Amino acid sequence: MTTEEFEHEAGLLRPMLVATAARMLGSDSRAEDAAQETLAKLWMMRGELRSPMAALARAVVRNLCVDSIRRRRAVTVPLSEEQRGMTAPDASDDVLEHVMAVVGRLPAAQQIVLRLRHIDGMATADIARLTGASEASVRKTLSRARMAVRKHYIEGTEDEQ
Repeated sequence: MTTEEFEHEAGLLRPMLVATAARMLGSDSRAEDAAQETLAKLWMMRGELRSPMAALARAVVRNLCVDSIRRRRAVTVPLSEEQRGMTAPDASDDVLEHVMAVVGRLPAAQQIVLRLRHIDGMATADIARLTGASEASVRKTLSRARMAVRKHYIEGTEDEQ
């Protein structure tokens, strides 16, 4: 693909890339950055590209957005004893106990993966290394565990009402 062809097609693709990134990231400035990074990656590959490159551009911007979302981590702030006492212990403790009881009924592999991911905060790659499974297997086990917890939790709360 020539430089002129690339510039023409990039000009047509840019609004679509920004819109896709904005939907995923929720921020116009971050969406602009993702679109610009996508076009930079495509520019580096322009010698191998053929027109139309919309599908490739869409895939690249989606992957960049997913990477960006994964890099963002929730910041946890430790609570003091006084702040912990201000929460309603009856409601939150009951919910936590119920969820932990549901997790306790899961198969061992699902329990391990769920606890490592959500209680210990480990990344999927680290869990895969620790358990000796592939990352895809860890993601699938985690997904199945979450679905089972959701199902059993909802069934348990419906029984109480």
